[in-house]
Amino acid sequence: MKKKFPYLFTAVFFLCFAAIFLYFFLNSDARRFRQVTENFFVSSLAGDSLSLHYTLADPSPYLEAPSPASLPVYSREERQAGGAVMENLLSALWKIDPGKLNEQDSHVWSLLVPWLENELAGAQCEYFEEPLSATSGMHIELPVLLAEYTFRNRKDLEDYLDILESIPAYLEGLGQYEKEKAAAGLFMTDEDAAEVVDQCDAILDEALLESGEHFLQTTFAERLDKLIEMGEVDEEERERYLSENDRLLKTVAAPAYETLADTIFLLAGSGLYSEGLGRISGGIVYYTYLLKRNTGSYRTPEEITQLLSEQLQSGIQEIQSLSSRYRQLTGHTPESASIIFAFPFENEQEILEDLQRRMQDDFPPFSALADTSVSCTTKTVSESLEDYTSPAFYLTPPLDDVSENVIYVNPSSTRPGLELYTTLAHEGYPGHLYQTVYSRLYENSMTDDPVHSILPFSGFVEGWAYYVENIAYGYAADVLRENGVSEADQLLVQILCLERNLQINLYCLLDLSIHYYGAKREDVHRTLAAFGISDSDTADAIFDYIRREPTTYLKYYLSYLEILALKEEARTLWQDQYTDLRFHTFLLQAGPADFSNLEKWLKEEPAAPS
Repeated sequence: MKKKFPYLFTAVFFLCFAAIFLYFFLNSDARRFRQVTENFFVSSLAGDSLSLHYTLADPSPYLEAPSPASLPVYSREERQAGGAVMENLLSALWKIDPGKLNEQDSHVWSLLVPWLENELAGAQCEYFEEPLSATSGMHIELPVLLAEYTFRNRKDLEDYLDILESIPAYLEGLGQYEKEKAAAGLFMTDEDAAEVVDQCDAILDEALLESGEHFLQTTFAERLDKLIEMGEVDEEERERYLSENDRLLKTVAAPAYETLADTIFLLAGSGLYSEGLGRISGGIVYYTYLLKRNTGSYRTPEEITQLLSEQLQSGIQEIQSLSSRYRQLTGHTPESASIIFAFPFENEQEILEDLQRRMQDDFPPFSALADTSVSCTTKTVSESLEDYTSPAFYLTPPLDDVSENVIYVNPSSTRPGLELYTTLAHEGYPGHLYQTVYSRLYENSMTDDPVHSILPFSGFVEGWAYYVENIAYGYAADVLRENGVSEADQLLVQILCLERNLQINLYCLLDLSIHYYGAKREDVHRTLAAFGISDSDTADAIFDYIRREPTTYLKYYLSYLEILALKEEARTLWQDQYTDLRFHTFLLQAGPADFSNLEKWLKEEPAAPS
């Protein structure tokens, strides 16, 4: 028997060696994929301290935070280098067999490849992007991001001050990009330039800074006080930090905004185009890139136009039917209704609590994934930013800490009552906040690779929020019924929801008309007049917003229609085993994603839950 031991040992050795070799051979794709995604994740955040801070509460497991902290500075060379990096990344992914990856990584591979292919197509369209849009430019977003920059410790505080120090270089880079846009004939219109100049002058208002009442001063003091409570900073240091923040805002940031305003002012008049992308050489190529990137839909513009047109006709018929019923109940049309019902909730926290209660049966709970506490703070947009920001917006928390969430409400464009209720459904529950937290908790439970979480599938994200906003109109009708409001006013809620959908649908069709089919301003005026919008100032405002923000309405509404199409597909596939809870769970766990992949994965779902 002793002679058998060496033989047995040798056999076991070779069996183990063969198993190890086979393991690494079969999993070489898995290992290479992980290396590719980790490199992609790190390169996406390198050199951008602000994005890094908002993406990771603790970046140390992935990369070393840059010191000093800084904002990324644009250069044409860096932009071209970024294109080369994407090409190399795509080439590496093509060499990986997704069939040899686990299900989670295979899904990410399926998302990354078409996303990168589209990004490379967009990279060929130089200078079409507008980072200083008068409605959503970085000069507007930067102060809000700075105001919400969390101070978790002293290092965050020091990094924040370093970022303020880097604002001149950042804005100078944006100014350089605008100069190159002007040289290419793609600079903004004179009207847009004048608006951007006014915004730059107003955002860091000198009088507010001198009085100490600017929101970047007051929010800094609030965050600093929290560090004092934590024992990170003492009272003596507090005064020094307050003084340094004031100095940087007054002598570094404000002059940088003035310089940017001067740059834009001097470039005014160099733009060659005042219409949409459809009338610019190369504009349609850029527009088709934006359609895929911002909506996640891979339908052609012609298919999208047909889908929207059919939905518009269906919506008109439905609203006519509801209006007829409303007339039977009240004796007058919804347009002539003199009574506006009072909505029971006006407090933001009361609304969020009511929404969470009503969504329980149809949406999976966070507790199914993790034992975590999730809070939400609602804040009011600073008065100096009211004219430049959305009616409301949600600031996404870091991937590794989803416990604290913030929703900003703009009181100048969000009315209390029903509008605030549906807006908070869009931004909070079961909208952006809920979807973001659930998807990240699920992703964290499945893998330690964070790359899926940084892929910008804004179509899915905004489509989901618009989808649940529509559901919230139904919740609102239930609230009114429970509070004894008449059947007519409950019906009016449905009509208001339909009217909103028809309006956004129309704007989507105008988006395609302007940017794909080449419609002019007067064409849009005629179309709007046919729908009862004959005021020229209103028509101009609609045209200018769509001209500045191509695919923005489509990002919400087309993506919403894609979700409805998936829902019908799920009903067909699952039949009597379909529930809204199951469908919503599928979407939340599969997304964010493009809709082509979502449709494929839906068809791969078992007929019955496993």
